[in-house]
Amino acid sequence: MEPKIRYKPFGGVSPQGKEIEAVSKAILVLTMCGSEEEARRVALALVEARLAACVGIAPGVRSVYRWKGAVEEATEWGLIIKTRAGLYPQVEAAVLASHSYEVPEILAIPVTAGLPAYLQWVEEETIPLAAEPGDVMG
Repeated sequence: MEPKIRYKPFGGVSPQGKEIEAVSKAILVLTMCGSEEEARRVALALVEARLAACVGIAPGVRSVYRWKGAVEEATEWGLIIKTRAGLYPQVEAAVLASHSYEVPEILAIPVTAGLPAYLQWVEEETIPLAAEPGDVMG
């Protein structure tokens, strides 16, 4: 069995002040887009720049939300972006640069476990970093 690379995501401290360790550098970044064309444009930009290994596009997501004091409803296209934590600032900047929303949803979720071959693929298909934050191996 291969040794697991230990890494402390997002500063490595829980709200209770305890250190957090994960077995993966992978994260999911979620965002919503207002049209299929916008979703495809954002997804392609991220994958072509190697900021994401893959972007899943979920069509027809019905969102209900409060915006500027009113309850709104919209049909959106959800993006599930598979990337590495060390690339999050660049992913966020790329999404902001091409997004039409005034305040887009951009949420990063740590991946605490996954199929090792898939997690390795995510790492191989995204741009390499000299040393990622919290990477004790780098």
